[in-house]
Amino acid sequence: MSYQDCLKLYDEKKGSLSDCLDLIRSGDVIWTSNNYNEPTTFFSHLHEIADRVENVFVYKSRIGDYPFMMRENMNGRINFGNYFYGPNYRAAHKLKNCTFYPVDLPNYYKNASRHKPWNVFVAQVSPMTEDGLFYLGMNQTFEDELVRDALADNKTIILEVNSQLTWMRGATAIPIQAVTMLYEDDKPEYTTPPIVCSDDEIKIGMIVADIIEDGDTIQMGIGGIPNAVGDFLVDKKDLGLHTEQFTSSMATLIEKGVITGSRKAYDAGEHVGVFADGTHELYQALHSNPACIMKPGCKVVNPGAIARQDHMVAINTCIEMDLTGQVSAESLGPEQFSGSGGGFCFTLGTYYAEHGKGIMAFTSKTKKGLSKIVPQLKPGAIVTHQRNYVDFVVTEYGAVRLKGCSVSERAKMLISIAHPDDREALTQEAKKLNYF
Repeated sequence: MSYQDCLKLYDEKKGSLSDCLDLIRSGDVIWTSNNYNEPTTFFSHLHEIADRVENVFVYKSRIGDYPFMMRENMNGRINFGNYFYGPNYRAAHKLKNCTFYPVDLPNYYKNASRHKPWNVFVAQVSPMTEDGLFYLGMNQTFEDELVRDALADNKTIILEVNSQLTWMRGATAIPIQAVTMLYEDDKPEYTTPPIVCSDDEIKIGMIVADIIEDGDTIQMGIGGIPNAVGDFLVDKKDLGLHTEQFTSSMATLIEKGVITGSRKAYDAGEHVGVFADGTHELYQALHSNPACIMKPGCKVVNPGAIARQDHMVAINTCIEMDLTGQVSAESLGPEQFSGSGGGFCFTLGTYYAEHGKGIMAFTSKTKKGLSKIVPQLKPGAIVTHQRNYVDFVVTEYGAVRLKGCSVSERAKMLISIAHPDDREALTQEAKKLNYF
């Protein structure tokens, strides 16, 4: 199809936001792209149809503070869910507006779509290219699977076309022929601000960086600790990248030639991730570097694929850890706080990698001054990382390696890197539990 034919089709499918909202009917199950490509304008107005629909369900990303999420009269009209709760989900959960799906990232779409068949896909995309394609520019969490099924089954596809979005290599594309309706929007792209590290996070970053060796392939999440780790990796050589999330610290290491990917067991020379979340500068760096590529989450975050990277190092964090090594990274007692995401997949994958290292890094105390190393997890806490697979543990007070150690040895080692003010109490509780 020529570009002129694509433009003609574009004009035929172009409508208003109101026209697109009119396409939603009772009983619809809607999937959307994640974070950068979430249709923010569409969701900002979705509540306006609540009085005429029932049992609409939305699978959406962790971001957002939309009226349909937070209003009391939405339950039964427009509900939503995710496998990873964001900041506003907890309030929405109490309103019965949302529900949590306990599943790891690579299995989420497959399992959820089988359980609840869907019929509508909505996303924010960059402008149409000359070959008639719209790109989901910074997300491959499950976008490849979504679009493949949408095209195969002729599902409804609604696009929010934003002139300010970009894309990177590996982005999923939607052809104009498959679009049901689109509308144009012009607003700043989704970004997250640069992270400022605390003194304790800087100490942890230094310790973690010492565990990483030249030639290792790394995965780092977002937050102060991963950022601090990045600052101390600048003298390493030929690191590889096989990660869930592209972050600004990774882009810096690529630019400085620290991450080259030359020693990776596979995908050599490619910097592989699933989605990007950060600053405008990060997105531009990913757009301009052909070595940076997104691949589907079901493949990248598969523990078997992770284990193939012989020298794989994964850095995760947690909410609390008990003295045997059990980790809760997603709940405050029974209250869902976030989700497992791809965290345990990387813990499991690195455990089976030939020279893998899984690192659980966290400050010894919470912001409220409570110990994160505890005798037992809070009642009802979700075990995100099984103790059998927890390897290195790092706080600002040092690093220990639990792999191969008994419960008694683990308890003693974990107490040794807890905050000094908590060590005596932890020791007494460990004795009561007959750990030593």
